[in-house]
Amino acid sequence: MKIIFMGTPDFSVPVLDALVQAGHDIVAVYCQPPRPAGRGKKDRPSPVQVKAEALGLPVRHPVSLKGSQEQAEFAGLQADVAVVVAYGLILPQAVLDAPKLGCLNIHASLLPRWRGAAPIHRAIMAGDAQTGVCIMQMEAGLDTGPVLLREATDIGAEETTGALHDRLSAMGAGLVVEALGRLPELAPDVQPDEGVTYAAKIDKAEARVDWSRSAAEVDRLIRGLSPFPGAWCEVGGERVKLLGSRLVDGSGASGQVLGGFTIACADGAVEITQVQRAGKRPMAAVEALRGLELGETLT
Repeated sequence: MKIIFMGTPDFSVPVLDALVQAGHDIVAVYCQPPRPAGRGKKDRPSPVQVKAEALGLPVRHPVSLKGSQEQAEFAGLQADVAVVVAYGLILPQAVLDAPKLGCLNIHASLLPRWRGAAPIHRAIMAGDAQTGVCIMQMEAGLDTGPVLLREATDIGAEETTGALHDRLSAMGAGLVVEALGRLPELAPDVQPDEGVTYAAKIDKAEARVDWSRSAAEVDRLIRGLSPFPGAWCEVGGERVKLLGSRLVDGSGASGQVLGGFTIACADGAVEITQVQRAGKRPMAAVEALRGLELGETLT
């Protein structure tokens, strides 16, 4: 098939790889423009742009698709279908209608649960037992289109957003290749009105750990915000990111250090397994404790 691929971050790269390996003709790759990054704040191309250029694919990164010229250029590609995954721009109706078979979106949740920007984070933070991937026929609404294929997976008891992100990316790559191969026979499943939730973009103000909450809530916050933006607490006046945790037995006053990096919550306790100090690499909590004095209570 002649495919326009639209994606930007790391999550999208395995999908592009899978489409190429399946023998599809990628007529253009759309991604967000290079952004300033790193200490020098030099423009850095997105992971998708880097991969596309390595594959010798033509790359386009318009700042918007609302203009008539951009829409005409998109339509001029005469694609059979567009595959969209974490692209980062809203697609106007003229763009949605341009490919012969429309635009397919890979969404990292079991729609209609967790429509929106941060479905992986929100699934873990909410304590969902399962999540998954949906291949959706796109329409103008936010993740409201009918679902063509879906695949569920259990969320591990100690799984972080980073680990789940990688698993769902691989699942989505396989599922969209299957969907393209079966497109004529797939019956669109209209999303029900019941069960709709929205995965709001993560606000950094959410990231500070409140030890007066239950151990389950604290554990989910830590895992859900790992690796980015990273839940944090203060240790001796230093802000320390908490990147891994597990529920353990224990009790005490909220924030009380129970031994090692095990901290009491409103009920139960959480053992911190991975941390990151300012300006340093992520490390096992046991390693961090060699140079970090927790004291009696964390805030």
